[in-house]
Amino acid sequence: LELFPVKLTRSDLELFYRGFSNSTLWPLYHDCVRFPEYHRRWWAPYVQVNQRFARAAVESAVPDAAFWIHDYQLQLVPAMIRERRPDARIGFFLHIPFPPVQLFAQMPWRRQVLEGLLGADVIGFQTPQSARDFAAAALIFTEATGDEQRLEFRGRTIQVDAFPISIDYAAQVAMAERPEVQARSEELRDQLGSGRALFLGVDRLDYTKGIDLRLRAFETFLGRYEDAAEQATFVQVAVPSREHVPEYAEIRTKVEQEVGRINGAYGEFGSSTVHYLYRNLPPEELSAYYLAADVMVVTPLRDGMNLVAKEFVASRVDGDGVLLLSEFAGAADELEGAAIVNPYDLDGIAAAYDSCLNMPPADRRARMENLRCQVEQNDVFAWSSAFLGRLFG
Repeated sequence: LELFPVKLTRSDLELFYRGFSNSTLWPLYHDCVRFPEYHRRWWAPYVQVNQRFARAAVESAVPDAAFWIHDYQLQLVPAMIRERRPDARIGFFLHIPFPPVQLFAQMPWRRQVLEGLLGADVIGFQTPQSARDFAAAALIFTEATGDEQRLEFRGRTIQVDAFPISIDYAAQVAMAERPEVQARSEELRDQLGSGRALFLGVDRLDYTKGIDLRLRAFETFLGRYEDAAEQATFVQVAVPSREHVPEYAEIRTKVEQEVGRINGAYGEFGSSTVHYLYRNLPPEELSAYYLAADVMVVTPLRDGMNLVAKEFVASRVDGDGVLLLSEFAGAADELEGAAIVNPYDLDGIAAAYDSCLNMPPADRRARMENLRCQVEQNDVFAWSSAFLGRLFG
């Protein structure tokens, strides 16, 4: 494997990455959970950086090379490569959701972004709904014709489909089976209170993840259900992310205030009800947390897929545990056997916490067996094979 770096300046980082990519596209593509900012001064740097990546890809490629471009930062690259290499096979995969037409229509540069993507031969999305939303936008805002799965644009045929991404299932299982990981899992359970059910959240500290809402729902659960505070504890791992962005500082403050309020109301001297870790955990440590948890809480407000849900499932080599999953995560389309919730419905989540806590062991194990089969069969290698098979088929 040979890597060819593409250098970015401080100005690129500010305007292309922090600006257009993460303050325009990211919130827009996540259902406007935060209002996107549309600044003209960000658009030209986005175009220029995409041109730089396209040029570097073409210059480093062998004559018969194919190109596979990834994610929202590089949506103009397919058409830019097409201009330089008209006969090349070009694929594009979007890791985050594609928004509904009514939201995408807001963006002043909607046609340019769509035409950039239409330079590819195969355009892949996490879910069928995102694929349909893209095709609908292309049919409305560009010259493209066709249907949801096959578009005609400037004399070429573009295939549009869902290719849900996954994890290296075998590697995750092997890690969870290590004796030191299993011993650490038992140690965590002892530290967090023998006999108490462990609810676990693991997320980047991002406003799309719904961390503050799930904690408020846990507070509701503690106050509504008898003896809940003695029966359950919550561990939230929040991985630092984009700390310079005001919206991310705001969500950190909200989460930490919620943790403090719950512990003030329900904690005991020397014992917290909510344990909050603002850090990145090594893979082995994270695997031990997955094994220790009784309920994995994955409740984003909108997510392209969410691989934490799949990592948790693969890690449960004991065949136990419950996955509580937002209906707005792409993984909800695949993971039959998860307990599905609306992440905005605090009463519904609180009730789901109680239901998960009291789920019969046989039901838990049947659900987990089904989940593990799904993730094993549709691992990251199946994902890449499906996409590349379509690109070269």
